[in-house]
This record gives sequence, C-alpha cells and structure tokens, in this order.
Amino acid sequence: MVDAFCATWKLIDSQNFDDYMKALGVGFATRQVGNVTKPTVVISQDEDKVVLKTLSTFRNTEISSKLGEEFAEITPDDRHVKSTFTMEGDKFVHVQRWDGKETTFIREIKDGKMVMVRLHIVI
Repeated sequence: MVDAFCATWKLIDSQNFDDYMKALGVGFATRQVGNVTKPTVVISQDEDKVVLKTLSTFRNTEISSKLGEEFAEITPDDRHVKSTFTMEGDKFVHVQRWDGKETTFIREIKDGKMVMVRLHIVI
C-alpha cells in the first residue's frame, strides 16, 4: 500500500532533469531554477486520498486524489494535465497526460530511501 511512502522525503540527487525539462519545452530560465532546486516531498493520506506536497524555494504544490481516480493537476511549469495515482506492486505511480503526451513518475523505496524514475512518452 501507499503507507510505506507516507513520510517526508528530501531530494538528494537528480539525474537528467534538465533533459526532461527540455523535452517538455520548459524555458531556459525556469530550467536553471529547476536544476538547482532541491524540493522536499511530503506524502500522506487523508482518509481515502493520497496527498502529495512538493515544497521548495521555487514553488510549493499540493495535489490529492484517490488511487485510480483521474484528477486535474497544474504542474510547477504550468502545464494543465490529467493525472492518476496508482500502486503497482510496491511502486507508487503517478501518470500525467496532456496534449497527446504522457509522463510517468515511478516511486519505490530502496534501502530506506525513496527513488523516483521519470519516463516521458509522446503518444
């Protein structure tokens, strides 16, 4: 269940984030800020909803939804997407869809640390 992810997580390392932002069409100035930002992610549950807060000096966001239920999300780079949270085995998966594109964030716990992989797919 999502219980294993309910904690406060601090970004330690990020790889290929600039390439990901370029693929999304994020402008140079925003990419520069994004590359040096080390957000804290707080995952919790509020009754039957998963709450995902991202806290940083750049921007704070909060999204929440039931597992498997699509919801509207405005991303930190101002994309308007339809998102879904699911659990796939021991992985917490967050899918964003917009304009024929899709990004999937796969979070898992390894050695007591949350590891997230981003997959950007053009449909």
